[in-house]
Amino acid sequence: MGILNEEEEKLLTPCLPLLSLNHVSFVCKSVADSANFYQEVLGFVLIKRPTSFDFEGSWLFNYGIGIHLLQSNDIRKRPPFINPKDNHISFQCTDMELVKRKLAEMGMEYVSGVVEEGGIKLDHLFFHDPDGYMIEICNCDNLPVLPFSSRPLKPSYMASINGNSGLEKRMMEALATDMIHITL
Repeated sequence: MGILNEEEEKLLTPCLPLLSLNHVSFVCKSVADSANFYQEVLGFVLIKRPTSFDFEGSWLFNYGIGIHLLQSNDIRKRPPFINPKDNHISFQCTDMELVKRKLAEMGMEYVSGVVEEGGIKLDHLFFHDPDGYMIEICNCDNLPVLPFSSRPLKPSYMASINGNSGLEKRMMEALATDMIHITL
């Protein structure tokens, strides 16, 4: 199968012509404290922010995504406990045990769990930033992305998962079996 030309892709993609997630924004009670957190805990780097804004903020970047921090006088109430079912951003990692050790060294409270699907395990943990926003760290790449719809994923993503060790085939077979059981 060849790569689609621009006109073919437009016909197959009725949705907005998106490329990727660019950034997430968080309203902060202290931009400085939040910027330090995202730099020291998650490894983000401060980047230049347009000077035309008339409010305090910081922009950070790493891992192909930006985080925009916006100063606010409205104090966001920090959640009383870590709830994995709350809104969150998620980052993939290469070593969950190292993440746990580093968070423990920093005195960061977190909750962790395991999700299992088709014999594949996904480890994840959740913690809050200084303003109470939820962050997840996981080895999410253990589970392949298997769309339910007939709309194909962008060709660049499909190329990135080709060549894996039969994992997608096993997951697709399990999905097909599950779909059969659902319809019965």
